[in-house]
Amino acid sequence: MSTLEKQIQIFDTTLRDGTQAEKVSFSADDKLRIAKRLDEFGIDYIEGGWPGSNPKDLLFFDKAQRSKFGHAKIVAFGSTMRAGSQPESDPNIQALLKAETPAVSIFGKSWLLHIHTSLRIAPDQNLELISRSVSWLKSHDKEVIYDAEHFFDGYRDDPDYAVQTLRAAQEGGADVLVLCDTNGGTLPDEVSDVVSRVRLLLTLPLGIHAHNDSEVAVANSLAAVDSGCSHVQGTFNGFGERCGNANLASIIPNLQLKKKYRCVPEQNLNRLTSLSHFIAEVANVSHQNNLPFVGKSAFAHKGGVHVSAVMKDAQTYEHIDPGVVGNQRRVLVSDLSGRSNIFYKAEELGLDMQEHSDDVPAIVQELKRLENEGYVYEAAEGSFKLLMQRMIGEWQDFFALEGFRVIIEKNADQPTRSEATIRLNVNGHVEHTAAEGNGPVHALDQALRKALVKFFPEIKEMHLSDYKVRVLNENAATGAKVRVLIDSSTDGASWGTVGVSENIIEASWQALMDGVSYFLMQRGIEPRAETHLAETGVSLSDERKAKSVW
Repeated sequence: MSTLEKQIQIFDTTLRDGTQAEKVSFSADDKLRIAKRLDEFGIDYIEGGWPGSNPKDLLFFDKAQRSKFGHAKIVAFGSTMRAGSQPESDPNIQALLKAETPAVSIFGKSWLLHIHTSLRIAPDQNLELISRSVSWLKSHDKEVIYDAEHFFDGYRDDPDYAVQTLRAAQEGGADVLVLCDTNGGTLPDEVSDVVSRVRLLLTLPLGIHAHNDSEVAVANSLAAVDSGCSHVQGTFNGFGERCGNANLASIIPNLQLKKKYRCVPEQNLNRLTSLSHFIAEVANVSHQNNLPFVGKSAFAHKGGVHVSAVMKDAQTYEHIDPGVVGNQRRVLVSDLSGRSNIFYKAEELGLDMQEHSDDVPAIVQELKRLENEGYVYEAAEGSFKLLMQRMIGEWQDFFALEGFRVIIEKNADQPTRSEATIRLNVNGHVEHTAAEGNGPVHALDQALRKALVKFFPEIKEMHLSDYKVRVLNENAATGAKVRVLIDSSTDGASWGTVGVSENIIEASWQALMDGVSYFLMQRGIEPRAETHLAETGVSLSDERKAKSVW
């Protein structure tokens, strides 16, 4: 069978092995949501957990029994029976049966070190435990995936015995034998050599389960497939204990796009990025920007020479079309930017710079100057668009600050109190108001909104979704300059703005002001004084409804 036709079984263990990562935890409902998405994507096996280890996994399997899966098989995980027990009474084996999944994965020992120090039994007894456990589960109509734990370490120590453990599982009736690099210390050339040797000694399909302790888990998985494995285990986003497991979000596109194996339905591959983000969101962890294929930076271009080339032909600096995996190209603006970055970014932001091409060199120089002061626009595209509009003369002020004051009051045994007062000029009308907040920035944000809402009631629809502070010159201690990045959002749209100052409140004000201004600009709203509107009897909501561009 050619590689163009060969199907690779994809076995996801995000819900089991992935939860051993620090800061990753899923409820039973979380697991079910993720399992549904994995099933829709086309994953063949979804390992849901260890039903013998905790009530949460038992609850997941109960919920899974009452749910329908269109493609994937739900898998319960456990170990071989304990020494001295019988399969019909062994708690772990019985828990696997109680989960009522069509397939089970069980692990057994391959390394004599573990047999002597952990199990403290004779090597022949370990072989019996493997064979009897597999055989018992097969007698109950289970598809059995046998995980040969620490196989590569065991093979390095005693290759004959390591292979004997696989034969024991094969004789018990296992459906696939998975070679596990549990410590993550094996390199791709050794993986290739071992898989090539082992496949000549056994008749069952082989699988690979790699950990990333040497940062080669994906490479090891690809090497194993090239050497004869047809079953690949991993987790999405590389979640897992210590340094994580092999990342399926990288393995799947590498196998399918580069090596022409079939892993998931071709029409589903463009869901890869959204699936990766979804799993990170449910896990409540940040999605890494630098993840290959699915990360925000995977197809981001910063250097002017690179951007110029990409604009001519994307293949110059992109190994695949980002859209194939559901990602998108991004051009960043920074002190490394050239004319190409500005033109590309302007088009992306809806600005026609062709009529203002003479202004581009000045924009580039201003960008370099501001970044030298600490501003960054890679995550603040809202502020960058406003900057360009100011420099080409298309900027229109919605309001002007006349002044603000922020008071923080702390009395003994009382919560800290923050209050902000603000004076804004909106088209000749001065609005003076105050508001309290959880902290000084929150109070300033509330006062700004309170002052503007009668002129621009639409701002009720936007909200601050993230706030980050970065100290730029730590050696200056409490007098250091800080950069504030604010993310705002509404109706599925989001934008970032930035402010820089030695005063954190001033930096926050810059970012807050840009955030509101960008929102009003995107809505196509024109500054109008409340008094004028009252005189004409025109409703703000009626007048602006047709102008909304979001």
